[in-house]
Amino acid sequence: MMKRLYFPLILFLLTILEGVALELLPSNLVMSDMLMVPHWVFAFLVYMTVFYDNDNTYHSLVYALLFGLLIDIVYTGILGVYMFMYALTIYIIHGFKKILQGNFYVLLLLGAVGFLLVDLSIYFIYMVVGLTDMVWESYLTARLLPTVVSNLVFLAIIYPFVAKRLARWGREQLTGSNTL
Repeated sequence: MMKRLYFPLILFLLTILEGVALELLPSNLVMSDMLMVPHWVFAFLVYMTVFYDNDNTYHSLVYALLFGLLIDIVYTGILGVYMFMYALTIYIIHGFKKILQGNFYVLLLLGAVGFLLVDLSIYFIYMVVGLTDMVWESYLTARLLPTVVSNLVFLAIIYPFVAKRLARWGREQLTGSNTL
């Protein structure tokens, strides 16, 4: 019964940590021209999609909707952008996962695709509604690439702590014992 709370608690903690993430980095990185946006909630959702969900379950999609909305409420001025983009991208990754074997390299590939899709989509939505006026070249070099690389590093760092546990919980869910 306690396991049912793990995913929301982990995702809530990551939502909070995203707000202080830049304070955890060395000051020479933070004070540079690079803008690194932590998508740690999304990174964990990618893990859930690859290692926990099976072909017929969409737990990560539900959490993408809920925690994308929470990120919209807490960190942005427009409701629904993160919610929609996280959910849509997790759905796309879930489709790719059906044809790819879940391992470290697939996780990095799907994570890279996911981070690119999410951040590009958010940039274009914000540009259309007038919340950003950053030119494409600046966005690409100063924000998109550092964001994708830094989030892939985060994805790789937490791999030993998350992947096997989520895979085990996913198998337990299939057998019906200790379901989340």
